[in-house]
Amino acid sequence: KLNNNNNILSNKLNKLLINSLIQSTIVLSTINIHLLSTNAIEQQYKLPPIDRKDINRCNLVSSTIGQANAARDKLYDLRECDLRGQSGAGKDLSGAIASEADFSEVNFKEAQLSKSYARNSKFIAADFTNAIVDRVSFDGSNLKGAIFTNAVLSGTTYFEANLENTDFTDAYLGPFDLKNLCGNPTLKGTNPVTKQDSRESAGCQ
Repeated sequence: KLNNNNNILSNKLNKLLINSLIQSTIVLSTINIHLLSTNAIEQQYKLPPIDRKDINRCNLVSSTIGQANAARDKLYDLRECDLRGQSGAGKDLSGAIASEADFSEVNFKEAQLSKSYARNSKFIAADFTNAIVDRVSFDGSNLKGAIFTNAVLSGTTYFEANLENTDFTDAYLGPFDLKNLCGNPTLKGTNPVTKQDSRESAGCQ
């Protein structure tokens, strides 16, 4: 009986040890996947130095190629530019590198900004009505009071962005896009221009 009890106890310990090893392997695999994803993101957005000798760099200029696919004959770099109050209405600004810049109160009506990198910038009270703003990264940006009425926003991200008082009335958002947008805790308030409730305008429950 003593031997049987010892065998049973030994089997239980072995099972516990195996389960513990399996759980540890899963955790380590998850960490490795996360690290690989983070490194991939960092590599994806590894940007070249700013050409500060280009005196015409900080201007909203439409692409001469005329395609909303981010194709240009040179890098469209708007990093650290102060473009407050300028107009980008109707312009093809696709593929712009627009991080750490100020686009407050810029008119982007009917503009094309596909595949733009617009992280950690200011878009306070900017107007994107009827604009094509798909696959844009607004992560970390201040979009307080921005208007996205009837804009195309598929694949666009707002991680840690300020969305207070924004208006997304009739904007095109896929289910996954809408889930991420509604999960942003700053999506609240009322747009001072359109008088629309931010969460209601986006269709958040």
